[in-house]
Amino acid sequence: MTNHPFRFGVVGWQAPGAAAWTGLARRAEGLGYATFLVPDTLATQAPFTAVAVAATATTTLRVGTYVLSAPNRTPAAVAWETATLQTLTDGRFELGLGAGRPDAERDAATLGVAFGTPSRRIERLSDTIDAVKDVRIMVAASGTRLLRLAGQKADTVALGVPPQTTEEQVAAKVDELYELAGDRFPALELNMNLACAGTEPPDWALARFGRTGTGILTGTAAEMADTLLRRRDRLGVSYVTVNAQFMDDFAPVVERLAGT
Repeated sequence: MTNHPFRFGVVGWQAPGAAAWTGLARRAEGLGYATFLVPDTLATQAPFTAVAVAATATTTLRVGTYVLSAPNRTPAAVAWETATLQTLTDGRFELGLGAGRPDAERDAATLGVAFGTPSRRIERLSDTIDAVKDVRIMVAASGTRLLRLAGQKADTVALGVPPQTTEEQVAAKVDELYELAGDRFPALELNMNLACAGTEPPDWALARFGRTGTGILTGTAAEMADTLLRRRDRLGVSYVTVNAQFMDDFAPVVERLAGT
C-alpha cells in the first residue's frame, strides 16, 4: 500500500528538570528514533519550549508537537513559534496539529481562550496550516471532516483512534482517507501511536486499554516487527510513535525496521 520507509518517534510529556528532559531526548536519539514529540496539554510540558530544549541537547533528532490544539492559539502565533523553532533547530522541527482532543476544551477554559464549535475548530486548524510555511505538518484526524482536511493539506496524517481500535476499524479509516485525499494519498505518510509496547503490557495499561487493539503491541522484537510490517502492507502505516515509557522495550524493533 505504501513505499514510505519506516520511521519511529518517542512521545515524551514530563520530566522533573532539564537534565532528565535532555537525557530523555538524547536517549531517544541514541536508540535510533527519528523524532521526539511533545503533547499539548496543561498536564504536560509546554510543547514549544519543551521541544526547543530537547533540540539543543541533540544533533539529528527531529522534534515536534503531538499534537498542538489549534483552537488554543491564533494561526499567527503558531506561525511565529514555528518559524522560530524551524530556524533554531536547523530545520529539525515538525508541527503536529489537531482540532482539539476531547478534554482540550477544559484547557482552553483555563487559558482563557474560546474553544469553539467543531466546525469553527476545524476552520481554525485549516487557517493555521495555511499560516505556517516551510515546515512538515502532521494533522491528527479521525472523523470525515478532519480526514478530508488532512488529505488536502497535511504531509503526515496521524490516525486519531483509541488504543483499543481493531485493524479492521483502522482499515476503514484508511479507506475513507484514500477516497477523500484522491491523488494526494500516495504522498501521505500515515502515523499511529502505541500506548504501550513490549513483551507484556503493564498492569495499568491492561486496566486502562485491555490486551488487544492496534495501540497495544506485544511480543518479541521479531514478532512486533512482523506485526508492523503486516500493518504497513495492509494499512499503509509507516510512521510509528511510542509512549516514552516504552522506548527502551521498543528499541529492538526500531533497530530492525527504521529506514526499511
